[in-house]
Amino acid sequence: MSENSNSPAVVAGNMSGARVTIILPSLGAGGTEHVVKLVANHWAQLGCKVTLITLELPHARPYYEFDPRIAIERLGLPPQQGGKIRAGLLVLRRIYRLRSAIRHSQPDFVLSFLTRTNVLTLLATIGLPVPVVVSERNNPALQPFGVFWKWIQRRLYPRAFGLVTMTRGALDYFPEKMRSRGWVIANAVDLPGEWQKRRGNNILTAVGRLTRQKGFDLLIEAFARIASRHPEWKLVIWGEGDDRKSLEALRDALDMTDRVEMPGVTQRPGVWVETADVFVLSSRYEGWGIVLLEAMAAGLPVVSFACEWGPSDMVEHGEDGLLVPSNDVDALAEALSRVLADGELRSRLAANAEASAKRYLPDRILSQWDAVALSALKHTARDHAATASVVGAGSA
Repeated sequence: MSENSNSPAVVAGNMSGARVTIILPSLGAGGTEHVVKLVANHWAQLGCKVTLITLELPHARPYYEFDPRIAIERLGLPPQQGGKIRAGLLVLRRIYRLRSAIRHSQPDFVLSFLTRTNVLTLLATIGLPVPVVVSERNNPALQPFGVFWKWIQRRLYPRAFGLVTMTRGALDYFPEKMRSRGWVIANAVDLPGEWQKRRGNNILTAVGRLTRQKGFDLLIEAFARIASRHPEWKLVIWGEGDDRKSLEALRDALDMTDRVEMPGVTQRPGVWVETADVFVLSSRYEGWGIVLLEAMAAGLPVVSFACEWGPSDMVEHGEDGLLVPSNDVDALAEALSRVLADGELRSRLAANAEASAKRYLPDRILSQWDAVALSALKHTARDHAATASVVGAGSA
Protein backbone atom coordinates (compact mmCIF):
# COMPACT_ATOMS: atom_id res chain seq x y z
CA MET A 1 0.00 0.00 0.00
CA SER A 2 1.45 3.36 -0.99
CA GLU A 3 2.20 6.06 1.53
CA ASN A 4 -0.60 8.27 0.23
CA SER A 5 -3.25 5.53 -0.08
CA ASN A 6 -5.24 7.06 2.78
CA SER A 7 -5.01 10.63 1.54
CA PRO A 8 -8.36 12.46 1.11
CA ALA A 9 -8.03 12.44 -2.67
CA VAL A 10 -7.36 8.69 -2.84
CA VAL A 11 -10.16 7.89 -0.39
CA ALA A 12 -12.59 10.05 -2.35
CA GLY A 13 -11.57 8.36 -5.59
CA ASN A 14 -12.08 4.89 -4.15
CA MET A 15 -15.44 5.73 -2.59
CA SER A 16 -17.00 7.96 -5.24
CA GLY A 17 -20.05 6.25 -6.69
CA ALA A 18 -20.25 3.62 -3.95
CA ARG A 19 -23.74 2.77 -2.73
CA VAL A 20 -23.96 2.79 1.05
CA THR A 21 -27.03 1.90 3.10
CA ILE A 22 -27.10 2.94 6.76
CA ILE A 23 -29.74 1.50 9.09
CA LEU A 24 -30.79 2.79 12.53
CA PRO A 25 -34.01 3.00 14.57
CA SER A 26 -34.66 6.73 14.18
CA LEU A 27 -33.18 10.11 13.34
CA GLY A 28 -34.09 11.84 16.60
CA ALA A 29 -31.85 13.55 19.15
CA GLY A 30 -29.10 11.28 20.39
CA GLY A 31 -25.44 10.33 20.19
CA THR A 32 -25.92 7.57 17.62
CA GLU A 33 -27.98 9.83 15.37
CA HIS A 34 -25.28 12.48 15.67
CA VAL A 35 -22.61 10.00 14.53
CA VAL A 36 -24.78 8.88 11.61
CA LYS A 37 -25.24 12.50 10.56
CA LEU A 38 -21.48 13.08 10.49
CA VAL A 39 -20.65 9.85 8.67
CA ALA A 40 -23.52 9.98 6.17
CA ASN A 41 -22.91 13.62 5.25
CA HIS A 42 -19.18 12.95 4.89
CA TRP A 43 -19.70 10.00 2.56
CA ALA A 44 -22.28 11.91 0.52
CA GLN A 45 -19.69 14.68 0.06
CA LEU A 46 -17.19 12.08 -1.16
CA GLY A 47 -19.63 11.13 -3.91
CA CYS A 48 -21.26 8.06 -2.34
CA LYS A 49 -24.92 7.32 -2.94
CA VAL A 50 -26.12 7.14 0.68
CA THR A 51 -29.47 5.75 1.77
CA LEU A 52 -30.70 5.95 5.38
CA ILE A 53 -33.32 3.42 6.48
CA THR A 54 -35.13 3.92 9.78
CA LEU A 55 -38.04 2.28 11.59
CA GLU A 56 -39.79 5.60 12.12
CA LEU A 57 -43.22 6.73 10.98
CA PRO A 58 -43.26 8.38 7.52
CA HIS A 59 -43.81 11.91 8.85
CA ALA A 60 -40.92 11.86 11.36
CA ARG A 61 -38.46 14.72 11.04
CA PRO A 62 -34.73 14.38 11.67
CA TYR A 63 -33.24 16.32 14.58
CA TYR A 64 -29.93 16.81 12.77
CA GLU A 65 -29.41 18.31 9.31
CA PHE A 66 -28.60 15.84 6.55
CA ASP A 67 -27.09 16.45 3.12
CA PRO A 68 -29.98 16.77 0.62
CA ARG A 69 -28.34 14.14 -1.59
CA ILE A 70 -29.01 11.49 1.06
CA ALA A 71 -32.13 9.38 0.53
CA ILE A 72 -34.13 8.67 3.70
CA GLU A 73 -36.61 5.78 3.81
CA ARG A 74 -38.81 5.29 6.87
CA LEU A 75 -40.40 1.88 7.30
CA GLY A 76 -43.26 3.08 9.52
CA LEU A 77 -42.69 0.39 12.16
CA PRO A 78 -41.58 2.14 15.38
CA PRO A 79 -41.68 0.42 18.80
CA GLN A 80 -45.20 -0.50 19.93
CA GLN A 81 -46.71 -1.69 23.19
CA GLY A 82 -48.18 -5.18 23.18
CA GLY A 83 -47.81 -8.83 24.13
CA LYS A 84 -45.31 -11.39 22.89
CA ILE A 85 -47.38 -12.39 19.86
CA ARG A 86 -47.77 -8.81 18.71
CA ALA A 87 -44.08 -8.15 19.33
CA GLY A 88 -43.14 -11.22 17.31
CA LEU A 89 -45.33 -10.18 14.40
CA LEU A 90 -43.80 -6.70 14.49
CA VAL A 91 -40.30 -8.21 14.26
CA LEU A 92 -41.31 -10.27 11.23
CA ARG A 93 -42.84 -7.24 9.52
CA ARG A 94 -39.71 -5.23 10.19
CA ILE A 95 -37.48 -7.95 8.73
CA TYR A 96 -39.65 -8.23 5.59
CA ARG A 97 -39.80 -4.47 4.97
CA LEU A 98 -36.16 -3.99 5.85
CA ARG A 99 -35.07 -6.69 3.42
CA SER A 100 -37.15 -5.11 0.68
CA ALA A 101 -35.75 -1.64 1.39
CA ILE A 102 -32.16 -2.91 1.45
CA ARG A 103 -32.58 -4.72 -1.87
CA HIS A 104 -34.16 -1.63 -3.41
CA SER A 105 -31.18 0.52 -2.33
CA GLN A 106 -28.77 -1.92 -4.04
CA PRO A 107 -25.94 -1.30 -1.57
CA ASP A 108 -22.29 -2.13 -1.97
CA PHE A 109 -22.25 -2.45 1.78
CA VAL A 110 -24.60 -1.98 4.73
CA LEU A 111 -23.81 -0.24 8.02
CA SER A 112 -26.19 -0.86 10.93
CA PHE A 113 -26.33 0.83 14.35
CA LEU A 114 -27.61 -0.41 17.75
CA THR A 115 -28.12 -3.96 18.95
CA ARG A 116 -31.72 -4.74 18.04
CA THR A 117 -31.42 -3.01 14.68
CA ASN A 118 -28.19 -4.90 14.03
CA VAL A 119 -29.96 -8.20 14.67
CA LEU A 120 -32.85 -7.23 12.38
CA THR A 121 -30.41 -6.18 9.67
CA LEU A 122 -28.45 -9.44 9.83
CA LEU A 123 -31.70 -11.41 9.61
CA ALA A 124 -32.94 -9.26 6.73
CA THR A 125 -29.74 -9.75 4.72
CA ILE A 126 -29.53 -13.54 4.96
CA GLY A 127 -28.70 -14.75 1.47
CA LEU A 128 -27.98 -11.28 0.10
CA PRO A 129 -24.49 -10.81 -1.39
CA VAL A 130 -23.65 -7.68 0.59
CA PRO A 131 -21.23 -7.18 3.50
CA VAL A 132 -22.87 -5.92 6.70
CA VAL A 133 -20.96 -3.95 9.33
CA VAL A 134 -22.68 -3.65 12.71
CA SER A 135 -21.90 -0.99 15.29
CA GLU A 136 -22.49 -1.27 19.03
CA ARG A 137 -23.04 2.12 20.67
CA ASN A 138 -23.45 1.15 24.32
CA ASN A 139 -21.96 -1.07 27.00
CA PRO A 140 -22.78 -4.58 25.68
CA ALA A 141 -22.17 -6.15 29.09
CA LEU A 142 -24.61 -3.94 30.99
CA GLN A 143 -27.16 -2.81 28.43
CA PRO A 144 -30.47 -4.58 29.15
CA PHE A 145 -32.11 -5.81 25.97
CA GLY A 146 -33.67 -9.14 26.90
CA VAL A 147 -32.69 -12.81 26.86
CA PHE A 148 -34.01 -13.43 23.32
CA TRP A 149 -32.08 -10.55 21.79
CA LYS A 150 -28.94 -11.57 23.68
CA TRP A 151 -29.25 -15.15 22.46
CA ILE A 152 -29.81 -14.24 18.83
CA GLN A 153 -27.10 -11.57 18.93
CA ARG A 154 -24.50 -14.20 19.88
CA ARG A 155 -25.56 -16.37 16.96
CA LEU A 156 -25.93 -13.71 14.30
CA TYR A 157 -23.04 -11.33 14.96
CA PRO A 158 -20.42 -13.79 13.61
CA ARG A 159 -22.23 -13.46 10.23
CA ALA A 160 -21.38 -9.77 10.07
CA PHE A 161 -18.49 -8.65 7.90
CA GLY A 162 -17.25 -6.45 10.73
CA LEU A 163 -17.99 -4.86 14.08
CA VAL A 164 -17.41 -1.26 15.21
CA THR A 165 -17.34 -0.26 18.87
CA MET A 166 -16.34 3.01 20.53
CA THR A 167 -13.93 1.57 23.11
CA ARG A 168 -11.49 -1.31 23.36
CA GLY A 169 -13.35 -2.60 26.41
CA ALA A 170 -16.56 -2.94 24.41
CA LEU A 171 -14.76 -4.73 21.56
CA ASP A 172 -13.07 -7.13 23.99
CA TYR A 173 -16.52 -8.15 25.26
CA PHE A 174 -17.12 -10.02 22.00
CA PRO A 175 -15.55 -13.35 20.97
CA GLU A 176 -12.06 -13.31 19.47
CA LYS A 177 -13.46 -14.37 16.10
CA MET A 178 -15.32 -11.05 15.87
CA ARG A 179 -12.50 -8.96 17.31
CA SER A 180 -10.25 -10.02 14.44
CA ARG A 181 -12.39 -7.94 12.08
CA GLY A 182 -13.34 -5.21 14.49
CA TRP A 183 -12.65 -1.50 14.62
CA VAL A 184 -12.54 0.79 17.66
CA ILE A 185 -13.72 4.26 16.59
CA ALA A 186 -14.41 6.92 19.19
CA ASN A 187 -17.16 9.47 18.69
CA ALA A 188 -16.09 12.67 17.00
CA VAL A 189 -16.67 16.00 18.69
CA ASP A 190 -18.86 18.27 16.56
CA LEU A 191 -20.03 21.43 18.28
CA PRO A 192 -22.80 23.55 16.75
CA GLY A 193 -21.61 26.18 14.30
CA GLU A 194 -21.33 29.77 15.46
CA TRP A 195 -22.20 28.98 19.07
CA GLN A 196 -21.58 31.73 21.59
CA LYS A 197 -20.66 31.67 25.25
CA ARG A 198 -23.52 32.95 27.39
CA ARG A 199 -22.09 31.76 30.66
CA GLY A 200 -21.65 33.12 34.14
CA ASN A 201 -25.07 32.28 35.59
CA ASN A 202 -23.80 29.40 37.74
CA ILE A 203 -25.49 26.60 35.81
CA LEU A 204 -24.52 22.99 36.46
CA THR A 205 -25.57 21.12 33.30
CA ALA A 206 -26.37 17.52 32.42
CA VAL A 207 -27.61 16.19 29.08
CA GLY A 208 -29.17 12.90 27.96
CA ARG A 209 -32.24 10.75 27.59
CA LEU A 210 -34.33 10.67 30.75
CA THR A 211 -33.76 6.98 31.39
CA ARG A 212 -32.30 4.91 34.22
CA GLN A 213 -29.02 4.47 32.34
CA LYS A 214 -28.24 8.19 32.52
CA GLY A 215 -28.45 8.21 36.34
CA PHE A 216 -30.21 11.56 36.69
CA ASP A 217 -31.86 10.27 39.86
CA LEU A 218 -28.38 9.87 41.35
CA LEU A 219 -27.44 13.34 40.14
CA ILE A 220 -30.50 14.98 41.67
CA GLU A 221 -29.77 13.27 44.98
CA ALA A 222 -26.12 14.38 44.85
CA PHE A 223 -27.02 17.97 44.04
CA ALA A 224 -29.65 18.04 46.83
CA ARG A 225 -26.93 17.11 49.35
CA ILE A 226 -24.77 20.12 48.45
CA ALA A 227 -27.35 22.66 47.27
CA SER A 228 -27.38 24.54 50.57
CA ARG A 229 -23.59 25.04 50.33
CA HIS A 230 -23.93 26.63 46.90
CA PRO A 231 -27.16 28.65 46.92
CA GLU A 232 -26.14 30.59 43.80
CA TRP A 233 -25.99 27.44 41.62
CA LYS A 234 -28.81 25.55 39.89
CA LEU A 235 -28.91 22.23 38.04
CA VAL A 236 -30.31 22.06 34.50
CA ILE A 237 -30.94 18.63 32.94
CA TRP A 238 -31.51 18.75 29.17
CA GLY A 239 -33.28 15.82 27.53
CA GLU A 240 -36.51 13.87 27.30
CA GLY A 241 -37.57 10.34 28.08
CA ASP A 242 -39.78 7.88 29.94
CA ASP A 243 -38.40 8.76 33.38
CA ARG A 244 -39.48 12.41 33.35
CA LYS A 245 -42.34 11.98 35.83
CA SER A 246 -40.30 9.93 38.31
CA LEU A 247 -37.40 12.38 38.12
CA GLU A 248 -39.70 15.35 38.65
CA ALA A 249 -41.27 13.56 41.62
CA LEU A 250 -37.82 12.92 43.13
CA ARG A 251 -36.82 16.54 42.58
CA ASP A 252 -39.96 17.80 44.28
CA ALA A 253 -39.66 15.33 47.16
CA LEU A 254 -36.14 16.60 47.85
CA ASP A 255 -37.42 20.19 47.86
CA MET A 256 -35.34 21.00 44.77
CA THR A 257 -38.20 22.29 42.60
CA ASP A 258 -36.69 25.78 42.35
CA ARG A 259 -33.10 24.54 41.98
CA VAL A 260 -33.44 21.78 39.34
CA GLU A 261 -34.81 22.52 35.87
CA MET A 262 -35.69 19.96 33.17
CA PRO A 263 -36.49 21.99 30.03
CA GLY A 264 -36.56 19.09 27.55
CA VAL A 265 -34.55 18.78 24.32
CA THR A 266 -32.67 21.82 23.05
CA GLN A 267 -34.23 23.46 20.01
CA ARG A 268 -30.93 23.19 18.14
CA PRO A 269 -28.40 20.38 18.59
CA GLY A 270 -25.71 21.06 21.16
CA VAL A 271 -26.61 24.64 22.09
CA TRP A 272 -26.66 23.70 25.78
CA VAL A 273 -22.87 24.33 25.71
CA GLU A 274 -23.58 28.07 25.47
CA THR A 275 -25.13 28.46 28.92
CA ALA A 276 -23.42 25.71 30.92
CA ASP A 277 -20.77 26.65 33.50
CA VAL A 278 -19.98 23.14 34.73
CA PHE A 279 -20.91 19.82 33.12
CA VAL A 280 -21.70 16.55 34.91
CA LEU A 281 -22.15 13.02 33.55
CA SER A 282 -23.99 10.74 36.00
CA SER A 283 -24.55 7.66 33.82
CA ARG A 284 -24.70 4.21 35.40
CA TYR A 285 -23.02 2.89 32.24
CA GLU A 286 -22.07 4.29 28.84
CA GLY A 287 -20.91 3.26 25.43
CA TRP A 288 -18.95 6.49 25.16
CA GLY A 289 -20.67 9.63 26.43
CA ILE A 290 -20.54 12.08 23.54
CA VAL A 291 -22.01 14.93 25.62
CA LEU A 292 -19.03 14.67 27.98
CA LEU A 293 -16.68 15.13 25.05
CA GLU A 294 -18.74 18.03 23.69
CA ALA A 295 -18.54 19.74 27.08
CA MET A 296 -14.77 19.33 27.15
CA ALA A 297 -14.41 20.67 23.61
CA ALA A 298 -16.51 23.69 24.57
CA GLY A 299 -14.10 24.53 27.37
CA LEU A 300 -16.20 23.38 30.32
CA PRO A 301 -14.95 21.84 33.56
CA VAL A 302 -16.40 18.33 33.79
CA VAL A 303 -17.25 15.88 36.56
CA SER A 304 -18.17 12.31 35.65
CA PHE A 305 -18.78 8.87 37.05
CA ALA A 306 -15.93 6.61 35.92
CA CYS A 307 -18.43 4.22 34.37
CA GLU A 308 -17.46 1.61 31.81
CA TRP A 309 -16.75 2.55 29.12
CA GLY A 310 -15.96 6.00 27.76
CA PRO A 311 -15.37 8.63 30.48
CA SER A 312 -12.07 7.13 31.60
CA ASP A 313 -10.93 7.12 27.94
CA MET A 314 -11.61 10.85 27.65
CA VAL A 315 -10.80 12.25 31.10
CA GLU A 316 -7.52 12.18 33.02
CA HIS A 317 -8.61 12.62 36.61
CA GLY A 318 -7.42 15.86 38.14
CA GLU A 319 -6.00 17.17 34.88
CA ASP A 320 -8.88 17.81 32.47
CA GLY A 321 -11.80 16.73 34.64
CA LEU A 322 -12.78 14.86 37.78
CA LEU A 323 -13.75 11.18 37.82
CA VAL A 324 -15.57 9.58 40.74
CA PRO A 325 -16.46 5.93 41.44
CA SER A 326 -19.52 4.76 39.53
CA ASN A 327 -22.89 5.09 41.29
CA ASP A 328 -21.28 6.67 44.37
CA VAL A 329 -23.67 9.53 45.17
CA ASP A 330 -21.58 10.80 48.09
CA ALA A 331 -18.43 10.97 45.95
CA LEU A 332 -20.31 12.71 43.15
CA ALA A 333 -21.73 15.26 45.57
CA GLU A 334 -18.32 16.08 47.04
CA ALA A 335 -16.65 16.35 43.62
CA LEU A 336 -19.38 18.70 42.43
CA SER A 337 -19.09 20.78 45.59
CA ARG A 338 -15.34 21.06 45.09
CA VAL A 339 -15.72 22.31 41.52
CA LEU A 340 -18.61 24.67 42.22
CA ALA A 341 -16.67 26.29 45.06
CA ASP A 342 -13.35 26.79 43.24
CA GLY A 343 -13.25 29.14 40.25
CA GLU A 344 -9.53 28.62 39.74
CA LEU A 345 -10.01 24.85 39.56
CA ARG A 346 -12.84 25.30 37.06
CA SER A 347 -10.65 27.47 34.83
CA ARG A 348 -7.74 25.00 34.88
CA LEU A 349 -9.88 21.95 34.20
CA ALA A 350 -11.73 23.76 31.41
CA ALA A 351 -8.58 24.85 29.58
CA ASN A 352 -7.06 21.37 29.78
CA ALA A 353 -10.33 19.76 28.71
CA GLU A 354 -10.56 21.91 25.59
CA ALA A 355 -7.02 20.92 24.60
CA SER A 356 -7.63 17.21 25.26
CA ALA A 357 -10.79 17.16 23.13
CA LYS A 358 -8.80 18.05 20.01
CA ARG A 359 -7.90 14.34 19.79
CA TYR A 360 -11.44 13.70 18.62
CA LEU A 361 -11.85 16.26 15.84
CA PRO A 362 -14.08 15.03 12.96
CA ASP A 363 -11.37 14.71 10.27
CA ARG A 364 -9.42 12.19 12.33
CA ILE A 365 -12.46 10.15 13.32
CA LEU A 366 -14.09 10.19 9.88
CA SER A 367 -10.89 8.85 8.30
CA GLN A 368 -11.33 5.77 10.51
CA TRP A 369 -14.89 5.31 9.22
CA ASP A 370 -13.48 5.63 5.70
CA ALA A 371 -11.16 2.70 6.47
CA VAL A 372 -14.19 0.59 7.45
CA ALA A 373 -16.00 1.54 4.25
CA LEU A 374 -13.00 0.85 2.03
CA SER A 375 -12.51 -2.57 3.63
CA ALA A 376 -16.15 -3.50 2.96
CA LEU A 377 -16.00 -2.14 -0.60
CA LYS A 378 -12.87 -4.18 -1.35
CA HIS A 379 -14.68 -7.27 -0.10
CA THR A 380 -17.61 -6.50 -2.42
CA ALA A 381 -15.27 -5.93 -5.36
CA ARG A 382 -13.55 -9.29 -4.76
CA ASP A 383 -16.92 -11.06 -4.62
CA HIS A 384 -18.02 -9.43 -7.87
CA ALA A 385 -14.74 -10.38 -9.52
CA ALA A 386 -15.05 -13.97 -8.32
CA THR A 387 -18.65 -14.18 -9.58
CA ALA A 388 -17.65 -12.76 -12.96
CA SER A 389 -14.80 -15.29 -13.19
CA VAL A 390 -17.16 -18.20 -12.48
CA VAL A 391 -19.71 -16.94 -15.00
CA GLY A 392 -16.98 -16.46 -17.60
CA ALA A 393 -15.61 -19.95 -17.04
CA GLY A 394 -19.10 -21.43 -17.34
CA SER A 395 -19.77 -19.76 -20.65
CA ALA A 396 -16.38 -20.61 -22.14
